[in-house]
Amino acid sequence: MRTIRVVALIATIAALSAFHQQPAFEVPKWAFPSRASEVPSSVRPGDTTLRTLAHSSRSFTSRQLGDRLNPPDWHPESHPAAPDVVIHARPEMKYACGLCHLPDGQGRSENATIAGLPDAYIREQMADMRSGERGPAMDFAASALMKAVAIAATDSEIAESARYFSRIHPRKQYTVKERVNAPLTYQAGGLYALRAGNDSEPVGNRIVEVSDNIEHHEMRDPRETFTVYVRPGTLARGRKLAITARQESPTRCATCHGADLRGGTGATAGPPIAGKSPLYLLRQLAGFRTKSRNGGASAPMQVVTSLLSLDDMMSAAAYAGSRAP
Repeated sequence: MRTIRVVALIATIAALSAFHQQPAFEVPKWAFPSRASEVPSSVRPGDTTLRTLAHSSRSFTSRQLGDRLNPPDWHPESHPAAPDVVIHARPEMKYACGLCHLPDGQGRSENATIAGLPDAYIREQMADMRSGERGPAMDFAASALMKAVAIAATDSEIAESARYFSRIHPRKQYTVKERVNAPLTYQAGGLYALRAGNDSEPVGNRIVEVSDNIEHHEMRDPRETFTVYVRPGTLARGRKLAITARQESPTRCATCHGADLRGGTGATAGPPIAGKSPLYLLRQLAGFRTKSRNGGASAPMQVVTSLLSLDDMMSAAAYAGSRAP
């Protein structure tokens, strides 16, 4: 029955799309920051000084902070007992889940927030990464590393981690501001960081998403926050696309992702997108548009994104990211 309903939805959307002219689309390079940081990291492998965070009683050396198989867990009391694949991975894995997504699944600007995603959805995405049916719309280091992890992980490890992360509720991490100008930034290995000083530049036709404290980012602080700058009018446009568009509109996000964007229900349920990184969401929309995200459940989103301009995608991503998860 679920398959029949999904097929029916795809057919309906495809029929509606025949009445729309598909806008031209070019993958925005600025959404895929790839250059290594031009500012040396504060986490230096040979440094044996214990590093601390004000909100944690724990401490770690730089070597421990960079341990790919045993990432730091600043607040082990804040989440259920984690399976080994999350915080003590096998050498064959090369990376523990908690290194990039953090032990509580909160994630970071260059990594997905996977806390609270449905168990089945996480497993499905891992299968798509393994098979190559899910990839980035443009070269992106985090995506390449994730595919390698998906291939190395066993089925039981994937099942354990999916079940674990699905039980954790994410926190609000992104603050979206409408501004004509944004602070100057630099690429810091997969994300953007603030340049020293008070200089600014026009936001223009971009999403400018920056770590509020790049040193805390390098220390894998689970309470790190990000500020997102978009041009004025973006959030109202995003709300119209996501929530207030006509029920029958093929581009209305709430139809599948829920009225509050915290996940849909029923045969056409989509994963929660509220409170996630706007830049991450934009990268996923670009992936559907270019069909680099081409797994079995991708067809509805491929049709939806074929009807969206880049401005539409940025607006929807910014609005979803501004909401409470």
